[in-house]
Amino acid sequence: MNHPLPSTAIIGAGISGLTAGKMLNDYGVPYVCFESSDRIGGNWAFGNPNGHSSAYKSLHIDTSKHQLSFRDFPMPTDYPDFPHHTEIKKYLDSYADAFGLLDNIEFENGVTHARRLDDGGWELETQRGQRRRFDLLVVANGHHWDPRSPEFPGDFTGVTMHAHHYIDPKTPYDFSGKRILVVGLGNSAADIAVELSSRTLDNTLTLSTRSGAWIVPKYFAGKPADKYYHTSPHIPFAWQRKFMQVMQPLTTGRPEDYGLPTPNHKFFEAHPTQSVELPLRLGSGDVVAKPNITRFDGDTVYFDDGTSDDFDIIIYATGYNITFPFFDPDFISAPDNRIDLYKRMFYPGIDDLIFAGFAQATPTLFPFVEAQARLVGAYAVGRYRLPDVAEMRQVIAADQQFYTGHMLDRPRHTQQLDYYLYEHNMRTAEIPAGVKRAHLQGPPRWAGVDAAVDAAVEAQLEDRL
Repeated sequence: MNHPLPSTAIIGAGISGLTAGKMLNDYGVPYVCFESSDRIGGNWAFGNPNGHSSAYKSLHIDTSKHQLSFRDFPMPTDYPDFPHHTEIKKYLDSYADAFGLLDNIEFENGVTHARRLDDGGWELETQRGQRRRFDLLVVANGHHWDPRSPEFPGDFTGVTMHAHHYIDPKTPYDFSGKRILVVGLGNSAADIAVELSSRTLDNTLTLSTRSGAWIVPKYFAGKPADKYYHTSPHIPFAWQRKFMQVMQPLTTGRPEDYGLPTPNHKFFEAHPTQSVELPLRLGSGDVVAKPNITRFDGDTVYFDDGTSDDFDIIIYATGYNITFPFFDPDFISAPDNRIDLYKRMFYPGIDDLIFAGFAQATPTLFPFVEAQARLVGAYAVGRYRLPDVAEMRQVIAADQQFYTGHMLDRPRHTQQLDYYLYEHNMRTAEIPAGVKRAHLQGPPRWAGVDAAVDAAVEAQLEDRL
């Protein structure tokens, strides 16, 4: 019996949209990728005209190329251990060219509104004023483009900005001869604090943190440190965390050793910060660490330790909101960055909608979205089926507790997960279970494997699953 393959739409041509498109191509699923910009790459397209890139001029990836490469498209061997953002963009361009992905992308034609039809399927409105209908929708619009800034009592009369808009020491402001406060202690905060604390810029640089952070090096024993990180599904996750909590102070010291406030959490109970240079800048007096902000008064900032200082510029490196501007808020939204998705992909009760890339995956994001893409392809052709809604909700709660139950309750950590454990579960448990459900129940109402697919293609599909 023949089943038609679903007409599919992908929102976004960043890494999640590209990998999803690549896998749909492999399975022969017709799709269109709607991209609001004139280029691919999303966050890694420096100066992206749609404003969705948070890359600054000096940015290098914090994950080594050894952990970052796609499984079916290795990163060039001549790349440095930690590539510059221009090299990441070049890599994504090569990926898109190698697999013929550009032909399916409609540039400068992003989705402005997505409405689910009463009988299933989607009506999409686009930048060009079009209305298009599709059977299946893949949401891959990213979650590092809508800046989140905190609120504090009082009014600050100096310049305030989010790290999302930082480019270099001269853009968007002249960051020289200034009293600068960087708020936050993630990777972007560390990078920007290091760059702007250079004595050549004649700044005073203060770093304010609410929760503190554990600083991890980029190199260990002469090799990229993340080459040594590989959790095992065969050892209790809590035991592995405990081992790392014991080893971290022994190998790289405690944050207080650099002058940072004592973290209000144990190692791996919040996302660690990778930086080689920040400890040196703190130890050299170029960066001064302060606790959380208490209030503002003109250009004066008061801190929780009772001290205060005057500043010209505040840079908030305080993360991002998960936002879906094309959905009506009362349909699907993510307040406080919380959205309950089965396997971080499926919204219970809406079987023709897939989310891709919505996780803070440790230690690597690229192979994570590639792992999700394999399920996107299998689901689109009906080789995988979801469990019932009640079971999905039970699994969502269990997975959330497993991956984030030990972490600080912050918007930054709602989508945290361990890539190795996630990928192992998907490959050895979830996809095989979904394949079995598909055999028992048949394909979804809108999808299925075309009987005309020859034996060679069938064998390829089996290999991927």
